[in-house]
Amino acid sequence: MKILILNGPNLNLLGKREPEIYGSMPFETYLEQLRSHFAEHEIDYFQTNHEGVLIDKLQEADNQYDGVVMNPGGYAHTSIALADCIRAISIPVVEVHISDISKREPYRRHSYTAEACVKSFKGLGLEGYERAIEFILAR
Repeated sequence: MKILILNGPNLNLLGKREPEIYGSMPFETYLEQLRSHFAEHEIDYFQTNHEGVLIDKLQEADNQYDGVVMNPGGYAHTSIALADCIRAISIPVVEVHISDISKREPYRRHSYTAEACVKSFKGLGLEGYERAIEFILAR
């Protein structure tokens, strides 16, 4: 299978940004582990800090990938446009949040994008990405 991991704003700072919340491992290091663990599948990765670019990538992924694992970062709590895009494409999108957003600041507790996704994993650290891939593979 072919899966796209799509990370949103500030996730390029993993390993440096608030390690007590997000851990100390850069995503690129974890990505190598994921690709090794799922060696029989193609895993592509893209990160951007821009909402419109996330929308463009989701639209491009439609019919090119079997599924998308997306951590929309802060856009989860604000972006109706991302949620609409997820609903408009035909491939499954699984949302991942490294921290447990339900136990964070009140403004982080609701995810518009999760409402549009087929599944959401939160609070599992980077392992949430692995679980999301496993979920897509099992579909």
